[in-house]
Amino acid sequence: MNKEKIKIFLVDDDAVYLRLLKIEFLEQDSFVIETYATGELCLANLEHSPDVIILDYELNGIDKKAMNGIDILDRIKAYSSKIPVVMLSSQDKIEVAVNCMHHKAFDYVVKSETAFYRLRKIIPAIFRFKKMEKQLNWYMERS
Repeated sequence: MNKEKIKIFLVDDDAVYLRLLKIEFLEQDSFVIETYATGELCLANLEHSPDVIILDYELNGIDKKAMNGIDILDRIKAYSSKIPVVMLSSQDKIEVAVNCMHHKAFDYVVKSETAFYRLRKIIPAIFRFKKMEKQLNWYMERS
C-alpha cells in the first residue's frame, strides 16, 4: 500500500456497530472514513470515490423498505466493478457468504469479536490483489 490514506465507506444500519467500526478504523492513521446508515446514502455518495466499501448484509433496521446489502452490492458493481466491497453480516451461514461472493463481493466477514481484526487483514489483501491484477493486465497486453 502507498502512503496515501485509504478512503473507506462503512455502511451499516446499526448505529452502535457503525460507530464502533469507525472508531476502530480511525485509531489507525491510514484511513479516511465515511459512514452511512443506509445503502441508498452510500449509493448517493459513490462519486466520493471510495477505495473500499464495507457493507452490511441486512440494511432494513431503520427503514423496512430499504434495499438489502445484496441489492446495494449489485448497484455498486454496476456503478464501478473496480470498487472492492466486503460484506459484513451477523449471519454465520455459508450459503449467505457464497451468495455474496456470487454477487462479486471481495470477501464476507461475520460480525463477531474478530470482525475488525479480519477487516484489518482484508484491506491490505485487496490492494495486493489489485496490484497483481494490474501487473497481470500489463503482461497480457504485452504478450
